[in-house]
Amino acid sequence: MFDASLLKDKVILITGGGTGLGRAMGERFLELGARLAITSRREEVLAKAASEMDGDVFYKSCDVRDPQQIAEMVYAVEQHYGRIDVLINNAAGNFASPTENLSPRAVDAVLNIVLHGTFYTTLEVGKRWIEQGTGGTMLNIVTSYASTGSAFVVPSAAAKAGVLALTRSLAVEWARHGIRQVAIAPGLFPTDGAWSRLAPTPELSEKLLNRVPLRRVGEKDELANLAAYLISDYAGYINGEVVTIDGGEWLQGAGQFNDLLEVTDEEWINLADITRKGKS
Repeated sequence: MFDASLLKDKVILITGGGTGLGRAMGERFLELGARLAITSRREEVLAKAASEMDGDVFYKSCDVRDPQQIAEMVYAVEQHYGRIDVLINNAAGNFASPTENLSPRAVDAVLNIVLHGTFYTTLEVGKRWIEQGTGGTMLNIVTSYASTGSAFVVPSAAAKAGVLALTRSLAVEWARHGIRQVAIAPGLFPTDGAWSRLAPTPELSEKLLNRVPLRRVGEKDELANLAAYLISDYAGYINGEVVTIDGGEWLQGAGQFNDLLEVTDEEWINLADITRKGKS
């Protein structure tokens, strides 16, 4: 649907870029002429993804919870490509649970990746753009419940709401530096890792799907094409906006996981066992 040169020579950095939606976006950006840098915690995953992608791909492992690792990663990308034009804050973590069952460690596991990691990476790249006088575009991946909240994924809802506020706040503050902020709020886009933690049984998958007016989940290329447009020069006047892509789900009822109120205590215990086994 796009000209093959839409993103020609743009250097794009994607956190969480080795798997799932991050990788899908990266592959699409490469098709449109971009030069790509991907990062995540696991170097072997990044190496595999880079070897399988068709295009100019640089990778470096980084834990976005650690500002020092972020600084080293961003420096390495700039040394390799000479600059960064676009930052995609995509790294995330999430799981479904009754909130009263959460430990502080479980809460921090989500907040530190989603909110702190996004903020740290935004600061590192943004400060460099301001010092260099180059400007750039930041695309944050939030959720359709970042505005509404959602039961049973409260740490994620709180973290993503913070990222959405960051997007809208910096859209005003950093616009004078030529830095543009945009966000995408996906609905149900199943990926291997995340989906097994959020809907570990067919029954839960069906419950979530029935909330979507279009009665289907999203396809990765649908999100990737939207992302490609938003970071392209054609979207240069879009700043501080969040685009929801969820098949109309949020209009049908706020909070993707609110319907899990129907899950019994015994079922929650069983689901926790399934989730733990899936990690081993």
